[in-house]
Parts: sequence; C-alpha cells; structure tokens
Amino acid sequence: MNIEQEIESIKQRNKKVELDKAWERSLVRRLVIVVLTYIVAVLWLYVIHESSIFVKAVVPVAGYILSTLSLSTIKNWWEAHHIIK
Repeated sequence: MNIEQEIESIKQRNKKVELDKAWERSLVRRLVIVVLTYIVAVLWLYVIHESSIFVKAVVPVAGYILSTLSLSTIKNWWEAHHIIK
C-alpha cells in the first residue's frame, strides 16, 4: 500500500470509530434499550404470575436510566484519579 492509501484507510477507520462512539451515546440507542428492557420485564412478570406487572416492570428500566445518568460522572472521577504510567 502506498502512503495515500494508508492515510485513506486510517481516515475511514476513524470515521467508523466516531460513528460507533456516536451510537453508544445516542438517545435512540438508550430509548431502544429502555423499551426492550420494559417489554422483557413485563413478559417475565406475566410468566411468573406477578401482580401489577406494568408498574413493577419500571424498576429495571429506572435502574438502567439511573446508571446511564451516573456513569459519565463516575467516569470523569475515575479519569481524574487514574494515572497512566
């Protein structure tokens, strides 16, 4: 490969990495996870004959939402205290 092809290959890889990062942080991804988690929880609660399944299915969804809200804060703290040698 010549230099121009290598540079183009690196640029394409960087675009893919940036797109993957954008997906990881996207609202669409988070909403899909929330909806799927809720559906699975409702189905499970139904299968085990639990009462108030629609209300109780909110618990894992709330846990997911709280974890995504707090992860950036925890990550920032970790980065500030983590020294790379």
